[in-house]
Amino acid sequence: MERLRTNAQFSEVYRTHRSFADEYLVMYIRNNGESFNRVGVSISKKIGNSVVRHRIKRLVKEAYRRSENMFNSGLDIVFVAKKNAAEMTYDETEKSLLGLAASHRILLKTGK
Repeated sequence: MERLRTNAQFSEVYRTHRSFADEYLVMYIRNNGESFNRVGVSISKKIGNSVVRHRIKRLVKEAYRRSENMFNSGLDIVFVAKKNAAEMTYDETEKSLLGLAASHRILLKTGK
């Protein structure tokens, strides 16, 4: 899994402003013109302390890693956690992530 690392990379994805949200996450996407996806996770300090923020980041990254083969390639994807994300479980994270991907229509037809 490739990652978005710099502020400029995140800003470029936000600028395209293709986003969908649910109760836990906001998902922004943009075509990157490559043959792979790059993923970034953004969590505000308003959501909780570093332990809580890191837990959310691990949950989102793991849910994406496990379902990465279901996504179209060539995308930059940014997940922004909402306030409710502090209480989400892994199953809720995975359901949220796949639901947002379905809203964006970026899931492969051959996926689960």
